[in-house]
Amino acid sequence: MIGILGGMGTQAGLDFCNKLSLLNRGKVDQNYPLFILYNKSNIPKRPENIKKYYNVLKSLIKGCLLLKKNNCKFIVMPCNTAHYWYEDLQKKIKIPILSMPKEVYLHTKKNCKKNSKIGILCTEATLETGVYSKYFDKNYKLVSPRKSLQKKSVNKAIKLVKMGKIKLAEKSIKPAVNELVKMKCKKIILGCTELPIAIFAYKSFKRIKKSKVFIDPNLLLASVSMKKYRKK
Repeated sequence: MIGILGGMGTQAGLDFCNKLSLLNRGKVDQNYPLFILYNKSNIPKRPENIKKYYNVLKSLIKGCLLLKKNNCKFIVMPCNTAHYWYEDLQKKIKIPILSMPKEVYLHTKKNCKKNSKIGILCTEATLETGVYSKYFDKNYKLVSPRKSLQKKSVNKAIKLVKMGKIKLAEKSIKPAVNELVKMKCKKIILGCTELPIAIFAYKSFKRIKKSKVFIDPNLLLASVSMKKYRKK
């Protein structure tokens, strides 16, 4: 059984579950994966609690322990910023926790030449804590939008998705995407789980899977989860 620690935010957790199911679309009910979504929406806000490290860690541990007690064989967290706590969390939980940033890096390594320019759209906290840069910096040039666009475009789009205003979020994120495209990024990582919802708001699942520019960590993590699940 797959354990999903959600609530960071709720829309992102549901998006992950939806993608997990869509990867098996067309099969009978009994062939869909067994999973538990714990929508732990009371986890302290990650960006605002970077310096209050243990407040978030304690809450993440409680969430993972509940999933472990319910016989989950491994855990995923559909939240990029939460992976700042990944290493300490894994030390406390005696079942595997898949690392979203690591899986994105391994995927990029297979599909992009070394030293390629890779764009990233994410929270300021994800940038500051090096959640992605610690994997990418040795072999790639990771670039993000300028600070003004980060605030007016990226941060705003994330907030709008959390508010359920998807059309406005889709419109808000476009300037940041356009800047990274102009910078000739080979790929753009949607490094906040709200952003694929904004980018692909009204696109078909087929188009999402075939995107040549965007890397959707939620979709990638769902795919890796299914491969691991089938091995059990």
